[in-house]
Amino acid sequence: MGERAAGRRGHVSGPLQLPPVRGSVEYGRKLAGLSWLRVGGSAEVLFQPGDDADLASFLASLPGEVPVMAIGVCSNLLIRDGGVDGVVIRLGRKFGTVCIEDGRIVAGAAALSSRVALQAASAGIDVAFLRTIPGTLGGAVKMNAGCYGRYLADIFLSARAVTRSGTEVVLDADRLAFAYRSSALPDDWILTRVELDAPRRDPEEVRRDMEAFVERRARTQPVEARSCGSVFRNPSGHSSTGRADDVHDLKAWRLIEKAGMRGARLGGAAVSDLHANFLVNTGTATAADLETLGETVRKKVLQDSGVELQWEIRRVGKPAPETDAGNHGRHGGT
Repeated sequence: MGERAAGRRGHVSGPLQLPPVRGSVEYGRKLAGLSWLRVGGSAEVLFQPGDDADLASFLASLPGEVPVMAIGVCSNLLIRDGGVDGVVIRLGRKFGTVCIEDGRIVAGAAALSSRVALQAASAGIDVAFLRTIPGTLGGAVKMNAGCYGRYLADIFLSARAVTRSGTEVVLDADRLAFAYRSSALPDDWILTRVELDAPRRDPEEVRRDMEAFVERRARTQPVEARSCGSVFRNPSGHSSTGRADDVHDLKAWRLIEKAGMRGARLGGAAVSDLHANFLVNTGTATAADLETLGETVRKKVLQDSGVELQWEIRRVGKPAPETDAGNHGRHGGT
């Protein structure tokens, strides 16, 4: 497959026979440059729809056996070195608008969560916790993102999505069944729009909260490093609300530190010295380095504390062929 055999608009041909589109299609598109971790192989096909109708028509016409996966800015995604089969869908600028309608936030799924927070603050709507959550609003919905005691589920009203078969649907909170760091949204459904409702507050107070969150994050997390945020879920997180029933006394980072894994390294991957629940690409890591180090952390924590950590970062795609993947140990071990 040529790396950019099709990045043009209109009807395309190649290893996968695809329907006509108004957006753009690229075969063999390298994904590492789109990933916050700067690792990963290529997408067999990358499709960026022109609009909602283009997305729906494309999925309705795409053969059912072709796998489909949505990505945003890959801030919570580890793409394996062998790349992703099928079609990867990435929403463009037309899906990134943010509006305030009747006191509610209506935003495209491709809008950055931080931008949503800033625009909402100007209207006196308090979603300050979104300011420090990297990634798109669609990704925040899928994983029920949250911090500082608030979750996306707390402010969610509805969302629009396109199913794998090309049907446009409206989803409410019951259908998404939000839980700790998760939702029931199928991986091959594509969110296009989200509606949120949140408390009203003085805009300056909301801005001060956001500034405090940003400062706190800079002090406690490796924000300048190539990472994807928290790697593992806190073992005691079971609720979606951040209320009294959502207890996080057992922190993943504490278990990792106790197991002696703070600062551990494998190839170009490292466990952050600043926050033990962050994996960092120091500059030369492969996806295999990062995933293998993460699995080593899980093993050490299980041996030390008897707790089996669960990945919070989504890992997608396939490993590189053995001849390539076996090289990740060349830089040293943990």
